[in-house]
Amino acid sequence: MTLVNIKNTFHKELKNLFPINEIDTFFYLLTETHLKLKRVDIALNPDKEIHKEIEKKYYSALAKLKKEIPIQYIIGETEFYGLPFYVDKSVLIPRPETEELVSWIVREVKIKKPSLSEPIPYNILDIGTGSGCIAIALAKNLPKAKVWALDVSEKAIEVAQNNAKLNQVNIHFLNEDILSLKSLPEKFDSIVSNPPYVRELEKNEIKNNVLQNEPHLALFVKNNDPLLFYDKIAGFAKENLNPKGKLYFEINQYLGKNTVQLLKEKGFKNIELKKDIFGKDRMIHCEL
Repeated sequence: MTLVNIKNTFHKELKNLFPINEIDTFFYLLTETHLKLKRVDIALNPDKEIHKEIEKKYYSALAKLKKEIPIQYIIGETEFYGLPFYVDKSVLIPRPETEELVSWIVREVKIKKPSLSEPIPYNILDIGTGSGCIAIALAKNLPKAKVWALDVSEKAIEVAQNNAKLNQVNIHFLNEDILSLKSLPEKFDSIVSNPPYVRELEKNEIKNNVLQNEPHLALFVKNNDPLLFYDKIAGFAKENLNPKGKLYFEINQYLGKNTVQLLKEKGFKNIELKKDIFGKDRMIHCEL
């Protein structure tokens, strides 16, 4: 069978589930994974014959896509902030909105400490690290900073540790529950978190490929306590940030004002609510 035959089969079998451009993306990702061919290579040689063993991998992936399993879990990897990451069902798939949060932090830190040359290291803590995408992207782009990453899930920590090795950065990992953690041996200049924030009432807005595959522990909170993690993390930050330390959150787009009010009540200053590229309230920054 040829590449173009396989591509046509993907379109035929998946057309009722996904847009055409998304089906193309699935095909190109699988081709790059299994054949190390880029889109331009396929365009130049669409009639390339595929070995039976590779053909089986395409059809195995197609069967999983028909069950709406995310392509990132199927191939076991994704990209975040220009870096490669392993992913499996124990961690959320990193999203573009979170890249915006990383960009904000990198920009702020470089403005405040352009050389990071002080004898005392600039300490950053990522709470609820999951795949490690935030911590690793920060460590890669702020190489003189000391980065810590915390998660309640042992499996997530394992994935994040593998991703740190993959990207050749040194991260200090902690398997802890932020809901019960009071303090750590270090104080931090910045704390960042993308905690669970989707209310159960919002499940109908979540696509099946996310709802049926990604870890609910990292996604959902109860309707009657949607800011549980923000409250706990803000309280932790009050005790564990250095003077004038900064706190960054990714947030629920519907709860921006509520989150700002919570941070005001906690005594944080210079609170800034920021929209993402889609015009949704998605990030908050504040100072101790």
